[in-house]
Amino acid sequence: LWTVLPALVLGYVIMGLLWPWSIIKPLNPIYAAEYFDTFFEKPWKELYEGRLISVPNMPASYLVHLFVLKLPLILLALALAVVLPVATASAMHPAFYNGLRHFIFVVPPFAIAGGLAFGWLFDRARPHGKAAMAALCAILAGGISLPVYDMVKLHPYEYTSFNAIAGGVRQAQHSYMIDYWGLSFKQAADELRMRLANGAARPPNGRRWVVAICGPQATAQQQLGPEFETTFDDKQADFAMVLGTFYCRHLTAPILVDIEREGVIYARVYDLRGGPTPNLLTVPKP
Repeated sequence: LWTVLPALVLGYVIMGLLWPWSIIKPLNPIYAAEYFDTFFEKPWKELYEGRLISVPNMPASYLVHLFVLKLPLILLALALAVVLPVATASAMHPAFYNGLRHFIFVVPPFAIAGGLAFGWLFDRARPHGKAAMAALCAILAGGISLPVYDMVKLHPYEYTSFNAIAGGVRQAQHSYMIDYWGLSFKQAADELRMRLANGAARPPNGRRWVVAICGPQATAQQQLGPEFETTFDDKQADFAMVLGTFYCRHLTAPILVDIEREGVIYARVYDLRGGPTPNLLTVPKP
């Protein structure tokens, strides 16, 4: 016990930094384990492989498939030794949603396994001379630089990255969830405020601007700030802020803001002033 105590203390500190609620009360992790043991929300549907599937009914291949599509290829080639957590979850088959968010903890072992594997390869290549070492270094540099380059183009939405097997986000957008957290709402909100400020626009009758939201409403309200009111119902709105995802309808209203990466619309703001507020939600055909 004493030999693992330092690791337990370090793990507890890291847990507190990443999940502060867990250390507010000593038994909170146990309460959380009991609470999350079963799916605790009303099930909804997400886009997977081009189809709408209820999150408790995602196929058992969900995690394996998305790891293959989203991880850099160099990690896939070198980190076969850390598939046990993914295989276990696939076998137990809980509700799967939000991509790899709940299993991101297995990515560091992938990186460690990759580093160890390349260290082994370097040891084997050294007796073969500088040419072999240079070739191996070129492979390593290429394997690292390609995903970094892709993520730079997506900044600050690196978490939406899909690798070359999926065809990048441009192809993956048609079959998978991209910006499920709605992080692009921040940039959309900033640009909307800038457009209104540049045009010296003011909401009528001394009220706040009303923005209809298709996406995470709490995220949108936080990013828009107190001078805006968000709604998701049929209340008359001045603007519509929508994610570029399968459940948000494409409108014919004037476009004020587009947040785009690699040809993919992450978020869009429509100008609804002077017109009715349309239904923002849609369900594509199966």
